[in-house]
Amino acid sequence: MVIFVTGGSASGKSEYAEQLAVNLKEEAERNTGEVKPKLVYAATMEPVDSESCKRISRHRAMRAGKQFETREQYTHLEELAADRNEILLLECLSNLMANEMFSPGGREEQAAEEVQKGIVHLAERCLHLVIVGNNVFEDGMAYEAETLNYLRETAKVHQFLGTYADQVVEVICGIPVEWRKP
Repeated sequence: MVIFVTGGSASGKSEYAEQLAVNLKEEAERNTGEVKPKLVYAATMEPVDSESCKRISRHRAMRAGKQFETREQYTHLEELAADRNEILLLECLSNLMANEMFSPGGREEQAAEEVQKGIVHLAERCLHLVIVGNNVFEDGMAYEAETLNYLRETAKVHQFLGTYADQVVEVICGIPVEWRKP
């Protein structure tokens, strides 16, 4: 199952997605015999400055004690290993898109298409895929061309997930609103 969790900055989407992944693991443990489900956190934020390092530390602290294995994947999502018994939490789509578009190892112009292929690749290989994305589309600000291109490319992936995901949840002020239910 693919679940897309979106919301604004500090909306509670990360906490919601983590608890969702833990709940999916517990459910899988009750329903499967031999295969032990495993939680994997696919981290996409590159630690490039003190602010990103603080956010990474905060997210690690949130996951502490929840038995997540962390795999860092800043670009080339299709290269991330995934197994059938894994519940994979991808955090976050916005960082991944920025890395693909602006990091030296990224794919710039083909970022949206490559990220979509990577999502399909992972969804076909893991038990459940939970993807966190930021709603960065409603601030009404005027941006330079490079930022507008980032927003357009990110919107393509959000629209893809709107149709591809089995479940779509928007977290607003810590309250999950289900737009698509499984």
